[in-house]
Amino acid sequence: MGWNKTKINKHIKAAELLNKIKDEAFKYVRKNKNISEYDVQRFIMGKFKMNGLRTDRAPIIAFRQNTSFVHYYPSRHSKKLKLESLILIDIWARFKGKNSPFADITWMGYYGKKIPREVSGIFKIIIKARDGAIRYIEDVLRQGKIPDSYKIDKAARDIIKKSGFGDNFLHTTGHSLGFVSPHGGKRIGPKSKGLLRENVAYTIEPGIYLKNKFGARSEIDFYINSDRKLVITTGLQKNIIRFNN
Repeated sequence: MGWNKTKINKHIKAAELLNKIKDEAFKYVRKNKNISEYDVQRFIMGKFKMNGLRTDRAPIIAFRQNTSFVHYYPSRHSKKLKLESLILIDIWARFKGKNSPFADITWMGYYGKKIPREVSGIFKIIIKARDGAIRYIEDVLRQGKIPDSYKIDKAARDIIKKSGFGDNFLHTTGHSLGFVSPHGGKRIGPKSKGLLRENVAYTIEPGIYLKNKFGARSEIDFYINSDRKLVITTGLQKNIIRFNN
């Protein structure tokens, strides 16, 4: 059985706030060029508190080579921002209370004059993979069926494999969203079994990670409603956020 309306609405509201906080975080970076990854992490945690959000762990903020780590958590002595920095912000949070599920998003930015061709190329691949997974889900729903989790993963993973980066996709395509941690009990991966559940939120988050160079990921949340329609509850990043002033 899926979530009730209260749980779904709390997820949607948390997702809306995460999108707002993500925008505020990028504005903070734009205005404060001498900050560190840890500074941005602290800024976001402050925004969580102001908005009544809770999380199980402080968010992932990565600059430059640190974006190549799937789960990178900055310390007090983390990297500082400088020109030509790729930026990854992965944030997840929920409202207080046992009936409040998480929302979870990842967005990419770049501080510099021009985004390198290799970076923009990798980003385009993960966006293509993300959107390929979305299209697959919509195609299955139009047939009146519920999509199988491993086939959603395959739809995204095949695009990355065909681009030559299959070995650099180091995690599953997504997961269900939980109430204690952002990871619920369901994975959307190559070894996953079973159909998705209606009225339960999941992530889609393909990524490519080039060791000691950089990584890129795009993460959205969605659920399938009782009418078997796909509802995306977060923003869909199309281009890397770039700034140079």
